[in-house]
Amino acid sequence: MKLIKYFMLFLILVLSTMIGKFLSKKYIYRLEELEDIKNAFNILKTKIKFTYEPIPEIFEEISENVSKNIGEIFKKAKDEMKSKTASDAWENAVEKSECNLKKEDKNIIKTLSKLLGQTDVEGQISQIEITEEFLEGQIKEAEEEKRKNEKLYIRLGTVLGLTIVIILC
Repeated sequence: MKLIKYFMLFLILVLSTMIGKFLSKKYIYRLEELEDIKNAFNILKTKIKFTYEPIPEIFEEISENVSKNIGEIFKKAKDEMKSKTASDAWENAVEKSECNLKKEDKNIIKTLSKLLGQTDVEGQISQIEITEEFLEGQIKEAEEEKRKNEKLYIRLGTVLGLTIVIILC
């Protein structure tokens, strides 16, 4: 009987630690997605500048070369461009995306839509560069949050598990 009790207590400790690790992953995923979107913007800028391909084709290529969540944004935007302008399609795709980005991250990413497909090449490139600068700030903030909160959630899960184990003993 005691063996079952100790096994259950051990299981509680392990599960609470795992929950803490799971909660800490959102900070890692946010940082990765911000870096992916920045890389995607670099590809977009290069493609607009040198290839003169239509934006839907560029978005299709980017969606295949970045992570799943960020790729979905570009894919949705490309699909919506069949019936909407590039800027409206981009805003809708970012808004409907299911990723780990915060609302303020999404708002910054949506600023790209201001001149997307509406101005000349230089105007679009300058808008991408402005958006990249804002993204840099968000990446630094995400790194700081990750550094502070990742260990906090893991330790909090473990401490909470130990507390439950002590109470149940």
